[in-house]
Amino acid sequence: MTDVTSDAAETRLRRSPLHERHTALGAKFAPFGGWEMPLEYAGGGVLKEHTAVRTAVGVFDVSHLGKARVTGPGAADFVNACLSNDLGRIGPGRAQYTLCCDDATGGVVDDIIAYLHADDHVFLIPNAANTAEVVRRLRAAAPAGITVTDEHEAYAVLAVQGPRSAELLGGLGLPVEHGYMSFSAATLAGVELTVCRTGYTGELGYELVVPAEHAVAVWDALFAAGAAYELRACGLAARDTLRTEMGYPLHGQDLSLEITPVQARSGWAVGWDKPAFWGRDALLAEKAAGPRRTLRGLAAVDRAIPRPGMTVYAGDTELGTITSGTFSPTRKQGIALALLDTDAKLADGDLVEVDIRGRRAQMRVTRPPFVTPSVK
Repeated sequence: MTDVTSDAAETRLRRSPLHERHTALGAKFAPFGGWEMPLEYAGGGVLKEHTAVRTAVGVFDVSHLGKARVTGPGAADFVNACLSNDLGRIGPGRAQYTLCCDDATGGVVDDIIAYLHADDHVFLIPNAANTAEVVRRLRAAAPAGITVTDEHEAYAVLAVQGPRSAELLGGLGLPVEHGYMSFSAATLAGVELTVCRTGYTGELGYELVVPAEHAVAVWDALFAAGAAYELRACGLAARDTLRTEMGYPLHGQDLSLEITPVQARSGWAVGWDKPAFWGRDALLAEKAAGPRRTLRGLAAVDRAIPRPGMTVYAGDTELGTITSGTFSPTRKQGIALALLDTDAKLADGDLVEVDIRGRRAQMRVTRPPFVTPSVK
């Protein structure tokens, strides 16, 4: 990600309804998924923001994430016949991680959180850059009576994450006792919103889905109460280091049209016994045959920091490529996700080498997560 410097570039990017609040906090902005979003803030930077989420509480503006609504008789059954996971496993008021796969190849168009309101109402949060394509595919497949609405800019999303997140939100009168991957309606600062027990950091946390026109009021209410809980505004750079420590995939790097859920070890998000979902035949065939490559975790032996696109070796043999790589502020070492040849038969603990600008650095195959999760 790079800074946005030209006026022409700025006009092509959407902005969060909280843009002025970020500017006031000294945010460094970067383009992300067609939006201009905070990368990090003055007075702290990535390390302090990351640490705040692991030890206290941080808030991320993730309003760039997509929003889409599927309504009409049988809406939940329709979504279930399209997306990978099995909505039949959950009931109203619950959320589910799922995948939109290409029907022909099984490659991942996007990964999505589906919020089941009722049999005739499902709310979806896809990634920013893929929202239009997910909506297009759903609309093309929707039978009469099913409506798919793109509500990308109608809502803001604030991710309140960290071990003190429940204290902060509970102190504001919001519900915090509902279980992981569930949601409930609430009111804050006179604003009706949805409190979702979801997140992308591996910590106890919540995501607030707020009408865009009221996002500033909710943000201000959080910060008015937040000092007592060491609340810190956090940008997308810290969000990336946090999710990498958890081994959570990022679409476009660890999942893509070229990387299937079988290869990415995301088969747990596939309802294999369902009679229908996009990509079912291709994925069942790949699962039966065994994937030619799989996503593995790597941890640096020395001070090396792996980055996406770097090549992984065993001696002179190329094993694959780093898909996500960063410095782990928690472990104080380089960590990575990498797509590696299955034929290499690597076991956890085996050593491989990564070419870092012409120098070979040793990495140990390590099963993610790289830190202990605290989401529940």
